Amino acid sequence: MDVILNDIIDKLEGVGSLSKDEALYLVSLDDISLISSLAEKARRRYKGNLADLCSVISAKSGSCPEDCAFCAQSVHYQTGIMEYPLIRVDKIVKAAADAKKNGARRFCISTSGRGTGKDDEISSICEAIKKIRNEVSISPCATLGLMSSDHLRALKEAGLNRYHHNLETSEGYYQKICTTHSFSERVEMVKKVKESGLSACVGGILGIGESMEDRADLAVAIRDLDPDSVPINFLMPIIGTPLEGTAGLGHDEALRSIALFRFIMPSKEIRVCGGRVSALGESHRLIFNFGADGMMVGNYLTRSGVDPKEDLRMLNDLSLGIREIDVSGRDIQA
Repeated sequence: MDVILNDIIDKLEGVGSLSKDEALYLVSLDDISLISSLAEKARRRYKGNLADLCSVISAKSGSCPEDCAFCAQSVHYQTGIMEYPLIRVDKIVKAAADAKKNGARRFCISTSGRGTGKDDEISSICEAIKKIRNEVSISPCATLGLMSSDHLRALKEAGLNRYHHNLETSEGYYQKICTTHSFSERVEMVKKVKESGLSACVGGILGIGESMEDRADLAVAIRDLDPDSVPINFLMPIIGTPLEGTAGLGHDEALRSIALFRFIMPSKEIRVCGGRVSALGESHRLIFNFGADGMMVGNYLTRSGVDPKEDLRMLNDLSLGIREIDVSGRDIQA
């Protein structure tokens, strides 16, 4: 084992977090079993042997004015996506209850569009959040686009625990996948979330043509924002979008990419969400070996996911428990 590698391993097992260059060096090694061993060791050190499960509902779909190249909900592309306004509160609450039965301990309300800024929509979402906390007893999250500080405060007062807002990709690659809003707008929104006192969930989407270095740049940018949760999505190409013909990463590269995020952010929740099975096939069972400690169960925003029963069986086969948290997102088992 060379001196550089020894030094990197010593650092990983000591202070934990690696620099961009150190992490890239590690995930480029031919010995993928070593990468897996180090990533799993880091995951166990900080997160134990428990999986953090979340679920999402598309509470408002389509008609988004943004031009994100991967998204089915953009008005710029003809994707045949179902469009509908904000659904009723009782439907949101029912979905949260179903998610809890399926093992999820966090439930995210998602709406399409640049931002959910209408007072009546915010009022309905706040009502749903209160019911989810009080009647379902599951931790409520939301991803509603760009929001004002006043609306973030209203959501927090209603009982929202976590707000999700992805950076999507590296700053250097960003203009290739979105031109209608900037990378800096996304960064500023995350800062606003943290200033409001909400837990931040910040991740991105992989397999959109970016390099491994772009992924490392994204991970560093996320680390600098210091969120609690980092969701990793893999592109599921959608007919009608500019990325419809994009080839997948391949199982090996996808798993190395998960490890990259663990090496750069060893203490964070690293959860694999959209595209888990389509990107990894049967290898999706290996995400925990490569550093993930969480995953999304059930369906995604515009595509079907894995049967939750299959996911729960998989966790049992892997001898992984489900992380129990209270409605405020605090770890009961800590």
